[in-house]
Order: sequence, then structure tokens, then C-alpha cells
Amino acid sequence: MKLQAPFLVLWTLAVGASVAAFVLHLALRGRTMQLGYELGRARAEQGRLREVERALEVEQASYQTPQRVDVVARTLLGMSAPMADRIVPLAAPAVAPPPPVAPAPTSADAGPAPIEPPVATRGR
Repeated sequence: MKLQAPFLVLWTLAVGASVAAFVLHLALRGRTMQLGYELGRARAEQGRLREVERALEVEQASYQTPQRVDVVARTLLGMSAPMADRIVPLAAPAVAPPPPVAPAPTSADAGPAPIEPPVATRGR
């Protein structure tokens, strides 16, 4: 009987460790399958988003042509060319001539030019 007590303790520990390892294996297997399904869904979403991106790039390229903008403006937005009485010509802004450039001082100049005092005027 004395030999059976250590054997039963060791046998119980071995069975417990085996059960714990099997439960851990099942938990990891379940998590692996769950991550696999999530990865599949993410890849499907990525493929769908790439298709949407391609479609949007084609649409963007079509809107860069003036003919396409004209068609969209006339059909979808109901726009038309303005009537002659609705066109207001704008005058071109007058371009001012550049300010005159002062000649560069030479070595013959004795110093800075004298500053004239401001003239005070009063409103009459």
C-alpha cells in the first residue's frame, strides 16, 4: 500500500497535466480558426476596397476632361450655357508701371542727402 500512494499522486498529476494540455490545445485551435476567419473577411474587404478605388480612379479621370464636365453639368445638374444678357464683361485691371529706380550712390557723393523737414499744412 505504501508504494501505491506516490504512484496515485503521480498518476493524478500526469492525467491532470494531460487534460490541461488538451484543453489548452483546443483553446489555441479555436483561436487559430477564429483568426483565420477574420483574416478571410479582412482580405475580402481589402479586395472590395481595391475595386472601389479603381472605380473611383476611373471616375476621377473621366471628370478631368472638359467634355465629361459639360455632359455632367447639362444632364445631372440641369445647367445650360448662360444667355447673352447674363454675361457681364469684366475690365482688365490696369497694370501700374514699376516705380523708378534711384541711381546708385557713387564715391563722389560726400554723404547722405539732406532730409527736408515736413511741411505742416492746416486745413482751411
